[in-house]
Amino acid sequence: MFETIANAMSGLSGGGGGTGGSGGGAFGAMIPLVLMFVIFYFLLIRPQQKKAKDQQSWISRLSKGDRVVTSGGLHGEITGLTDTIVTLEIAPKIRVKVNRSAIAASAGPASSSDVETPAQKK
Repeated sequence: MFETIANAMSGLSGGGGGTGGSGGGAFGAMIPLVLMFVIFYFLLIRPQQKKAKDQQSWISRLSKGDRVVTSGGLHGEITGLTDTIVTLEIAPKIRVKVNRSAIAASAGPASSSDVETPAQKK
């Protein structure tokens, strides 16, 4: 009985053992995977790489007097720079050292007149 079922199935597949058409099916199954990778590359990976490259070049151009924000949220003015360390003045005569990689963004130009003290509020 099993032999008749096997013979019937081999007759349906074209009699060639079924190996002739399986190569095209494997290639056809890879096309959606390749398309998904291309879409992910152009929508996710490439823009993120570009943003990281821009951030790295911005960090390398930092100079004394720039106002920045660290990834921890500290706002300060750069008073000293080395290859890996940035010295920030976060308040008058209060300086902290952070890694260059911890600098997240520019705080923009700010002067002491931008900060309102409690005495000025009265």
